[in-house]
Amino acid sequence: MRIRKGIFYIPVHRYVFLFLFALLALLFLGIVGSVFKRLFPTLGPIGTLVLLITCLLGSSINIPLRRIKTQASYFKSKSVTFFGMTYPIPIIETKSYTTLIAINLGGAIIPTIASFYLLYNTPSIIFYAALATAFVVLIVKIFARPVRGLGITIPNFIPPIAAALPSILIGGTSGPIVAYVSGTLGTLIGADLLNLQIMPNLDSPLVSIGGAGTFDGIFLAGIIAAIIAF
Repeated sequence: MRIRKGIFYIPVHRYVFLFLFALLALLFLGIVGSVFKRLFPTLGPIGTLVLLITCLLGSSINIPLRRIKTQASYFKSKSVTFFGMTYPIPIIETKSYTTLIAINLGGAIIPTIASFYLLYNTPSIIFYAALATAFVVLIVKIFARPVRGLGITIPNFIPPIAAALPSILIGGTSGPIVAYVSGTLGTLIGADLLNLQIMPNLDSPLVSIGGAGTFDGIFLAGIIAAIIAF
């Protein structure tokens, strides 16, 4: 490896990188697909593939819920020169804008439906899934951070770990299902729903429940936690 113009340069042809990237993508999809098949055996191969693709492609679809008009105040500095001396004067400006509250198809609606589908088919684990979900909600709420202009964000590795721990301890043979349900619902509730009241104040034209900032956490939480628990 050598450095060229301040950029790390790796002497490997770009097509090799494309091949490796495609290989890793296929490997990831293969692992995720196998997890989905084991979580949703009644859907069959085609149904499982449709569910996986819909989750991934649905991450770009936000369904509008309501528009909220809000105001934000900003501090600006103005300089005034008087007798050769320059004085900074703080100025408060107020900006009005409209925030669209939406819900993400792939990051909220589909994972929620899938989670309740699993609970419906395995009612014996509802109590354990509720306990695990409460634990994930608590952890995610602690680590979730509002980011102005984006929404609520959460480090991607937090939800999977938070969901995997109680699933392994109390999930038993149904640990993967407990992991998926608690990982998806716990992240959605802890990151987005419990912070819904502050979303209009994030100075963003679009705030999506289960969208940017939390989609990775929600999707990866269910999948990785289920992989760990298998």
